[in-house]
Amino acid sequence: MTVLPYLVAGWIFLVGVYGLVTSRNLIHAVGCLSVAQSSTYVLLLGVGYRRGGTAPVFSDVPADRRVVDPVVQALALTDIVVGATVTALLLALVVQLRKRHGTVDPDSLSDLRG
Repeated sequence: MTVLPYLVAGWIFLVGVYGLVTSRNLIHAVGCLSVAQSSTYVLLLGVGYRRGGTAPVFSDVPADRRVVDPVVQALALTDIVVGATVTALLLALVVQLRKRHGTVDPDSLSDLRG
């Protein structure tokens, strides 16, 4: 097992969080959040990868053959669907915010200050 997928996932996450922290535009912030969330895809691929493993179809595979974990594949697909849904919802909220306040700059939204 190699540590490379975990390092790549951590690097992608840090790039997304850095972009999120330094963002001056809400659309850019949503994109950076999506990048940070995509690091979980790489992490799940690193967890589920098995060298020499085959697809988890057990009808024609011998019992001693290594197969990849199907639960990790299901989690990755669920992660993709949830990530796309959250991104779409946040972009719809940014569009409504632009319609009501005329800007997507977080510093210019004075009506939302607590």
